[in-house]
Amino acid sequence: MAHAPETPMAFAQPQRPRSSSIRQFATLRTVVALMLREMSTRYGRTPGGYVWAVAEPTAAILLLAIGFSLVVHTPSLGTSFLLFYATGYLPFGLYNRLSNTISSAIPFSAALLRYPAVTWVDAIFARFFLNSLTEITVGAILIIGIISVVDAHTQISSGPMLTAIGLTMLMGLGIGTLNSVLTGLFPLWHMIWSVLNRPLFLASGIFFLYEEMPPMAQDILWYNPILHITGIFRSGIYPTYTAAYANPIYVLIIALTLLFFGVLLMGRYHREILIRL
Repeated sequence: MAHAPETPMAFAQPQRPRSSSIRQFATLRTVVALMLREMSTRYGRTPGGYVWAVAEPTAAILLLAIGFSLVVHTPSLGTSFLLFYATGYLPFGLYNRLSNTISSAIPFSAALLRYPAVTWVDAIFARFFLNSLTEITVGAILIIGIISVVDAHTQISSGPMLTAIGLTMLMGLGIGTLNSVLTGLFPLWHMIWSVLNRPLFLASGIFFLYEEMPPMAQDILWYNPILHITGIFRSGIYPTYTAAYANPIYVLIIALTLLFFGVLLMGRYHREILIRL
């Protein structure tokens, strides 16, 4: 009796794990969700919402312009006190907002960080992107508004301005990440850094030009990276100002060094920081 030829047993092919495809955009979705959460928390419960994000720096610049116009007849650059102080205040405001908000990113999202889907990287990136977009938008509105209202005889150059904004964002990210670790491990560091950071408001070129300072003061102030950023930003607004002292490479090295140590320490101690919260 003839037998039918044996056929090899068909084995089901192992299915490829779907986790990679499912979580392909998990980080992006998490960051966006954290950004929306912070937007609703910070601005959604306040009457006027995002109006205050524009009103706060506008009021500060107006007070500076009015106060110094009573003492000094003309600003150090151009003819508009508003524009001169805006070009100094806005880069410092971006750095200050980023460094402060990123340094508190872990406590702000501590409840969500206990879920495996949310990481400390998501929390830091969410605050970094949201506050960067907010401050840049506010700065653009103020600069365009001042130039439209005041005949400042300016010629905007996008290259130096974008360079200054990029360096400021990187500096805020580096300092904020490092301070987040130090504050989580040593809560007293928050108060120490607050005291150390206050002189930067006066030493970052908001009220003066580096070239106007005495040589001894220049030798000390040159090591302040925010002063370099202010000079680069102003060179993009005032066509006759070159800011020859400003060194973008120096600022980049400082920012990347701070970010390197911040990421290294955060990766090592983020679980310990969460336990302490």
